[in-house]
Order: sequence, then structure tokens, then C-alpha cells
Amino acid sequence: MAFQVSPGVLVQEIDLTRVIPAVSTSIGAFAGEFRKGPVDEIITISSEQNLVDTFGKPDSSNFEDFFSADNFLQYANNLKVVRVTNSGLLNASADGTGILIKNTDDYTNNYAAGQGAVGTFAARTGGAWGNNLQVSTCPSATAFEQNGATTINDSSITVGDTVITVTDGTALNVGDILSISTTAATNDYDDGEQYRVTGIDTHDITIVQHPRASGGVKRSFTDGSNIRRRWRFYDQVSGAPGTSPFVSDRGGSNDEIHVVVIDEDGGISGVVGQVLETFSNLSKAADAKTAQGDNNYYPDVLYNRSQFIYWMDHNTSGSNWGNNASGTTYTAVNTPTLESLSAGADGSAKTVGEQKTAYDKFLDTETVDISLIISGKGDGTHVDNMISLAESRKDCVAFASPERADVVNITNSNTQMQNVLDFFNGIASSSYIVFDSGYKYMYDRYSDVFRYVPLNGDIAGLCARTDITNDSWFSPAGLNRGIIRGAVKLAFNPDKTQRDTLYPKRINPVVTFPGQGTVLFGDKTGLTSPSAFDRINVRRLFIVLEKAISTASKFSLFEFNDEFTRAQFRNLVEPFLREVQGRRGITDFLVVCDETNNTGEVIDRNEFLAEIFIKPARSINFITLKFIATRTGVAFEEVAG
Repeated sequence: MAFQVSPGVLVQEIDLTRVIPAVSTSIGAFAGEFRKGPVDEIITISSEQNLVDTFGKPDSSNFEDFFSADNFLQYANNLKVVRVTNSGLLNASADGTGILIKNTDDYTNNYAAGQGAVGTFAARTGGAWGNNLQVSTCPSATAFEQNGATTINDSSITVGDTVITVTDGTALNVGDILSISTTAATNDYDDGEQYRVTGIDTHDITIVQHPRASGGVKRSFTDGSNIRRRWRFYDQVSGAPGTSPFVSDRGGSNDEIHVVVIDEDGGISGVVGQVLETFSNLSKAADAKTAQGDNNYYPDVLYNRSQFIYWMDHNTSGSNWGNNASGTTYTAVNTPTLESLSAGADGSAKTVGEQKTAYDKFLDTETVDISLIISGKGDGTHVDNMISLAESRKDCVAFASPERADVVNITNSNTQMQNVLDFFNGIASSSYIVFDSGYKYMYDRYSDVFRYVPLNGDIAGLCARTDITNDSWFSPAGLNRGIIRGAVKLAFNPDKTQRDTLYPKRINPVVTFPGQGTVLFGDKTGLTSPSAFDRINVRRLFIVLEKAISTASKFSLFEFNDEFTRAQFRNLVEPFLREVQGRRGITDFLVVCDETNNTGEVIDRNEFLAEIFIKPARSINFITLKFIATRTGVAFEEVAG
């Protein structure tokens, strides 16, 4: 307390209005194989389209992983995804040497300054998808448009010809747009008659009408007629590159460059030759800025804005590129480049160890907030790893399905049941894991086929949806909250007798009921011993309580362990628990935080103890209906009760 020398009034404020903060309960976590995207980095995904944009569409090698993630997103909109680094994964590059750039941090630390540079450009992420990319640069006004690039050396050109002989075919590039003068040594080009170069063989060039993709020359030409060449992507930008105002103001020149990214084979956009990105009037000056003050140095712009490529090194024909602007003349490169990226590779299928390394990104509870761990496909070792992760964090639940071979393409349902039992019998006991009975058959609209996909992404999604519609302590099972989306059929649809065998063994059946849909028909955790924690709703109730109260308890750190602090803690926790009780999560509670458990010995150890006794609400698993027929004239009071 502040000391007063003379009489007066000292005003102090003590805040007793703090409440228990709301905590997240529906954030999913998943690590798997994808077609593209950063690796070993947590990316937050909010929708199916976001998943496709970031990690690519599913294919025959990764559809189980893709749809495990996607199925969760059908119920919720917050999924943290890590792409697994598998052996042999490589980014495509312009010089045909595959190189693994895991993510932006890896690029920044190892490649951004040109160290270890491979090619002029590399695909943004690893995978064979990058082999579809082409990058064209236009680094000068001459590269953009050149009069007299070459001349016709052919006296017999007639209307309709598609092959003409020129003095120097190497002055052109496939894709260039050409205009031809009417007579020798003139520049009276008719831009209404333009042609695209489709092939070059020393002096013979093949052309088609532009913008048409067919048809030969529209008229005959004179031997010696000039040819004006335009960069093939001239219509994607406003004009030829020159000198930017930033560089001009500092006495430099010739710094501008255009960069275009193309889908060469159509494997990304579905359209051969589709322009994917255009970057106009970038600068070769390392310190360049736009009029708005944004960084305009072309490697940095590509790093910050491109979805497809990284810069790896400068064009070797250009000098001074990468210097500061002051007084610098950037050497012109008078021919546009067109570089096809290659040597990208998907690598081999992920191992359990690689999968674990990716999931370990979720270990840190202080920096990574998750609630529901989707295991996707995997063997028993993988499931045990998921249990270890969840138990290490103690603030989330993992979800696991049996292996594909246990239930898919097996015609005998009793064999399927025994396979599922055998798989989960080998899994450790834990209340932080939830087991389901198999795979669902669903439509893959990206490949126009039907595929079997593990159900654990759906089951995690049901929990997330329950959080939204009710609360975490409600069971996600049953006809009210347990309907599985997008299931055409189940690989294994257990009947009542089979469910009676599975359920006591911690396995939650997923069942299709005619006219009622496909339903999660159990709410057990993977705990083997009888306990309140053998139910999903109870485990998730305690996760919410523990997470919320422990977060609020941080405000007591470094305060005095006295009755004031203890009372403040009780006044914080008890209203929160009463609210949970009112929302049917618990039936009763008791908070003990006083001198009985905060003894002198505890205080001297700088500790603070609170005991919170909880009676959790229990879900109904068994319903017995008794229908009793009575004789006429018998009062119900005589037979009831």
C-alpha cells in the first residue's frame, strides 16, 4: 500500500470481475500426404476449397489422407494440417535438378540469398505437380518487342503456308507473336495479321494465325520482309518493361521485368498453356519500392505473392541484377526466357516414423491449440503414437479407424468384425482415443470415382459439430448428433449381434439404418477399465474444465497464497461450474481451496492447491421399455411401481 505523509484519501482498484475464458474445443489436427503444399509446417485450413488450394486435389496415392482431412471440414471450419515429408519428395526446378524446399522458413534460411541455388526458378512446394509449371520472363523492352528480329528468306510463300524460312530462327522463341512487313526492308506491319510461332528448326519456323490456333499465312510475302517479334505474353501486361520511377529517381535505368507463370501441361488448371500468375513491372533493384512503398524487388515479390514459384537465381546474361538502385544501369537481356520446371517428385509413401515426425509439430500446448486429432490411415504403431500425443497434451482426443485391409473388400462380415477386434486389441488403453469400426464409401468428385475412406475424420467432425450445436459434454453419437455425412455405404455395417461384441471391446460401431442414415452408434473412449472416463462426453467435459480453469488460474501466479487470493480463485471457478451445471454438463461440484489444503508447508513451497470435485453427467447407452397389459377394471396403482 502506498504511504501517505499527511491525511488524505487514496483510491485503489481491485478487479474481481474476471471470468473463466471460453476455450476452443473444435480445432482439428491432421498430418498426411498431399499433392503439394509446405511440409513440416502447421497450416490452418478453413474449408474444402482452402484445402485444395493449399495442398492440391486428391489422387490415387493420397485420397485417404485428403478425405480424412476433408471429411472433418464438412462439420467444422478449423483444421490445422501438416504435410508429411516423405523420402524422395522434391521441388521441380528450371535447371532440371530436383531440390527439397520444405517451407518458407527453409527457403528463407537456405535459398533466398542464392545459396544452394538451383535453376532460375523452383516450384513453390515439392511434388510432381511442379513439373507442369513454366516461367517466362521479359526483362527488357527489346525482349518485349523487337523490329527486324529476323527476315524472311523464302521467295515462294503463298497463302495458307504454315512453314516459312527465315534468316535466323534462333532470334525467335516458340510462342512469340509475329507481324510481317508487306515488302522487303519496310516496317509497315499489319497488326491485324499476326501469327504465333509453334515450332523452330534453325531457319524453318512453323506458325499459326493469332489469336486463332490454326491457319497459315493470310497473304504472300516478299523475300527479305522484316519480322517483328512480340513476347508471347504481351497481352498480359500493360506495356514493355523499362525504368521504374523508383530507379529513375536515383539515377538508374532498365530495371523493370515481367514474370508470368504458366500451366504448361494443364495438370494444375486443366487447361494447357493457362496463365496462372502475372507479375508486371517488377524491379531488378534490391531496394526497389512501389509508389505505395511496397517492396518491388522481383525475388521478394515472388516470395510474398506467388502461389507457385520461388526465385532461385538471376539470369546469367544480366549484370547488376540485385544491386541497389542508385546510379545502376541494369544490363538488358534482349531475349525473353521460357523455362520449364522439371525433376519434381512425389517420393515414396510415408513411413510411420515420418508420420510421427509430422504429428510431433502438435506437441507444444503453449503455441499450438488443438482439440481433436485425426489419425487418418495407419497401423497399430501409428495409433499408439496418436495416443502418446494426446496423453502428452492432455487437452485433446485422438480418433482412429482400423486398417483398410481389415474391412475393405472382405465379403464376410464376421471376418471383418474379427479383424477389427484383433486390430484394436493390440492398442493401449487410454481415455484420450476413440475407436470406430471402419471405412465409408464416398464420392470423389475430383476424380469422378467412389472411394473407401477411414471414418475417423468424420467422428472427429461429429465432436466439433456437437461443440457448435450443443456443448462438448454432450455425446456426439446417436440419431440427434451422430449422423455421418456423405456415406454411400459402409465397408463394414455391423448388425446387433456384432455390435454386442464390438462395444464391450471399446469399439464404437458406425451403422447404416434404413431410412435413418449412417450413424455413430457408440460413445466409448479407448479406456479398458470401467470408469466415468470411458465415455467421450466425460473425457471432453474434463478437457474443457481443465483447460478453461487452468488458463484462468495463471492470473494467480506470483500473487500471495492468502485467503484473499484463495477466495478470488473460488469466486472465479464456482460461477463457471454453476454455468456448466446449468448447461447439463455436471450434476454437482465442490471447490476446496482454503487453509485445509493450503497449509503452511504448501505455502512455504510457493505452491497453491485447489481441489475441484466433479459429478459428470452421464449419457444414456441402454434403454429398456416395459409394456404391461393389465386386466380390465384393474387400477394402475395396483400394478405400477
